[in-house]
Amino acid sequence: MDKRIRNSAATLLLSLTLLLSACSGGSGGNSITPPSPENSVSPSSTTETIEKAPLLPYDAPLTGLKLEKAADARPIVVMINNFAAARPQSGLTNADVIWEVLAEGGITRLIAVFQSTAALTDTIGPIRSIRPYLIDIGDSYGAVLAHAGASTDGYAVLQRQGKPYLDEISNAGSYFWRSKERKAPHNLYSSLEKLRTGAEKKKYSLDKQVPPYTFTEAGSTEAGVPASDITISFLLKNYSVGYLYDSSTGLYKRSIGGKPHIDLNNNEQLSGTNLVVLGANHKTLDNEGRLAVDLASEGPAILFQKGKAIEADWVRAPDGMIRIVKDGAELPFVPGKTFFHIVPNNPTFESHVSWVQT
Repeated sequence: MDKRIRNSAATLLLSLTLLLSACSGGSGGNSITPPSPENSVSPSSTTETIEKAPLLPYDAPLTGLKLEKAADARPIVVMINNFAAARPQSGLTNADVIWEVLAEGGITRLIAVFQSTAALTDTIGPIRSIRPYLIDIGDSYGAVLAHAGASTDGYAVLQRQGKPYLDEISNAGSYFWRSKERKAPHNLYSSLEKLRTGAEKKKYSLDKQVPPYTFTEAGSTEAGVPASDITISFLLKNYSVGYLYDSSTGLYKRSIGGKPHIDLNNNEQLSGTNLVVLGANHKTLDNEGRLAVDLASEGPAILFQKGKAIEADWVRAPDGMIRIVKDGAELPFVPGKTFFHIVPNNPTFESHVSWVQT
């Protein structure tokens, strides 16, 4: 009898011990159901969730965009035909910076600055001739100039001053080609691969460093006023340029002559994060309407970014670059592509640019 009592007591004691252990679960007596395998989160997956992609180590000097490798190539500046029959052009979405300026007859020309792009084989063009003030723009970047012909005074500047240039007519025809899909003179093209090969063959320095722009994510909008629908007028109606700001992307989408301005290579609409309109004195030189444009003196400017307009000035800095300033301080750009537009100061600078808030 005593033995049965002792065995029952031992069994009861063991049962109580197991019950208490199960209830406590090792957490102070609070019952927690263990997670099922499919709902559990491993330490490695938690780490992957909170880790951020590492920042790329280099900044492109003319866009401020992050790069995996340093952009140290010498810029190539290409004179792009902007005649209506030459649109849509090819390769402009790969340019770091695009300038738009008047040429003779009221038409405009585009000066595309290529420095950080890796799209070496993409078609660029149509390509047209160069003028002294276009040389001046390209030279401010320390660039190799690519064009097809030049005015008499343009050739004088190129040759007498020893500029690095690739001219389809006089010294570099094999680095360009003619397309059968368009009529001359709106059918001349090249690529960065061909132009860099041409520059190397001519023994032009290929690693000349370009003076960088200043960039911040906030840009210069503290002093700005709302401006999301912008119109820039030159002389002819079908060269009127429009930009609409897309707040979801931070980009200004470009139109010309009332139509979206696209890149024929990829059918993408041209866009930029910064727009600059600057006023310069223009002088007609001859009966052909060739121009002299004063890019040495300072003048008025408007900078558009992040849906705002900032009234400012432009100056020719000691490094040769045209920079946008306000109250003596350079205004930073938002990282991304920039469009510059040079309009006459006549009759007034303000008559060539307007904007509304949509």
